[in-house]
Amino acid sequence: MLAVTILGNNSALSMHDRHQTSQVVTTDDQLFLVDCGESTQLQMQRYKIKKSKINHIFISHLHGDHYFGLPGLLNSYSLTNRIEALHLHATPALKEVIDLQMKVSESTFSFELIFHPIVEAGILLDLPGITVSCFAVTHRIPCWGFLFKEKEKPRRINVEKAALYGVYQDHYKALKEGKDILNIEGKMIKNELITLDGAEPLSYAFCADTRYDESIIPYIMNANLIYHEATYLDDQMEKAVHRFHSTSSQAANIAYKSGAKKLLLGHFSSKYENLQLFETEARSVFPNSEVSKEGVSYIVK
Repeated sequence: MLAVTILGNNSALSMHDRHQTSQVVTTDDQLFLVDCGESTQLQMQRYKIKKSKINHIFISHLHGDHYFGLPGLLNSYSLTNRIEALHLHATPALKEVIDLQMKVSESTFSFELIFHPIVEAGILLDLPGITVSCFAVTHRIPCWGFLFKEKEKPRRINVEKAALYGVYQDHYKALKEGKDILNIEGKMIKNELITLDGAEPLSYAFCADTRYDESIIPYIMNANLIYHEATYLDDQMEKAVHRFHSTSSQAANIAYKSGAKKLLLGHFSSKYENLQLFETEARSVFPNSEVSKEGVSYIVK
């Protein structure tokens, strides 16, 4: 299972009951925090996110609406006596910020904070069921997108065929690994006779703050779900370019050209209260587009 829960989908300001960027990616047994705007802790409480299950935090860039909630979150972990190590993946300058805050407040954490500087595109995290990689996007300062991708799933057992060929549960582990096995009569049974391909691995791409930039397409190709900023409607395209942001149809173009299955729009300018036009514009280019909603968990499929 792979899902993403939107905690904040607005840009710089909290307005119209929308909050600064933050989201939680969920796998079968782990939570990952992506960006940490000012309202992140409140949104976690509101939507009952178990922050104790978060061991990895990914920060796209050092504009305040993407990380100003982080110092408070780290402090809260310490106040609740967290002891598990916490891994932080971000541009190197963030460590300087945190170190300075800890120095001037004469504070220490109750847990080990392990900092992983992001300096180039590539794999950031390789776990048994999933990898997390990063790719550069085009923004005013160094900024990174993230791709969460499941690893190849084990083969599936055709139970009826297994029984027919005299193969029983003791062999299932080897079969799921793609191995041929000996049946109860000592006859070698080819794996493909009694197994099916595993489920297709799922992937989710967080495209961060960026101008329209087709160079990210190879990194997110065929993602099941992408979240792409759409700060402005199309009539503000010149402003979007000037401010290193994207419009709704530009986000949809990235989804279309990358072969995505579904697009979530986010990072909306506070000048917009009603977001319906974002969806309308995006769907004219890429029909399976949707305005992201805070508090909703989107199942990647």
